[in-house]
Amino acid sequence: MHAVEYEDRVHIATPEGVDLELTLAGLGSRLIAALLDVLLKALVLVALLVVLAATGGSPVVRAFLYVVIFLLLFVYDVLFEVLASGRTPGKRWTGLRVVRTGGGRIGFVASSIRNMVRLVDFLPGFYGLGSVSILVSRRNQRLGDLAADTLVVRERRGQSRPGGAPASALRPVGVDPPSWDASTITADELAAVRGFLERRSALQPGARHHVATQLAAGLRPRVAGAPIDIAPEAFLEGVAAVKSRRG
Repeated sequence: MHAVEYEDRVHIATPEGVDLELTLAGLGSRLIAALLDVLLKALVLVALLVVLAATGGSPVVRAFLYVVIFLLLFVYDVLFEVLASGRTPGKRWTGLRVVRTGGGRIGFVASSIRNMVRLVDFLPGFYGLGSVSILVSRRNQRLGDLAADTLVVRERRGQSRPGGAPASALRPVGVDPPSWDASTITADELAAVRGFLERRSALQPGARHHVATQLAAGLRPRVAGAPIDIAPEAFLEGVAAVKSRRG
């Protein structure tokens, strides 16, 4: 059992110098997530078929049905993976997430690639080749993951910020990030901040707090208008927000 547990984890060195330990999703949980997504798609199609039957095969409803079928087959997974941080409804319900092999969020191109290759993974039956690939690959990757350079990982349940405070509690009353002057923050420093904010949910609480504190300590003296007592993560969120608004 210990060997299996070791193989189901992967260590990733981030640009911030942090070693992430991600728990890889196994074949069983991935199949359950896929089945839930299939069931959800089927429910949508059944509902539309009922409407089609009730309207006597209306050409308009029939055309709409074809559009929905296309969206469910080719857009559903990409849309959710890109806009919902790597989680389709099935993955969300099973606690899974698609990420890049470097630990970052999946983008449109990578998601499109992995979902186009899904057609090959599905052969000769319900994820036949994909299941074999997950079982034999070192990081539990189906063919689509190998092509797109992605991983499917388990999310840590109930992970909170340092001290157990919710995100809103870390931002003191009166903090107004738009009034901060972060003009001296370089592009590389901003990339480090955004990289941390993107990957923080995968960090152990101690490492997460340490990295946030170190990043904030190096940048805080150069951000005019930021409160002295603001928590490290709230400060970094504010810096990222200010830089995003001002380009």
